[in-house]
Amino acid sequence: MSEDSQLVVPPSFVALFVPPGRIKPTAPRHAIAERYELCEDLAQALVERAQAIHFDTGADEAEVLRRVRLGLAAPAGVVDAAEGGWITRRLAELLGWPDPGEHAPGDA
Repeated sequence: MSEDSQLVVPPSFVALFVPPGRIKPTAPRHAIAERYELCEDLAQALVERAQAIHFDTGADEAEVLRRVRLGLAAPAGVVDAAEGGWITRRLAELLGWPDPGEHAPGDA
């Protein structure tokens, strides 16, 4: 990705690369932008699937998002846990569903 790219990475995504107590991301801008594009594409691609699960199974919105989060956390997944959480929250936003929060399923 070129430095003159006009892609705007939201602060909520950049925050995934900023350790607690620090203000600077641990990865270069181009790497964060590439990960953002992947995660945004995944969230967009999951919209229809989440709607289908909701309709076909009758599962409530929170349960559908929980299932998506678990699927993203699979050992052979292409995203890490933090990115999976961001994707799940973005998916909820795209669907107009309540924010599932930052924590993984089963977290307190």
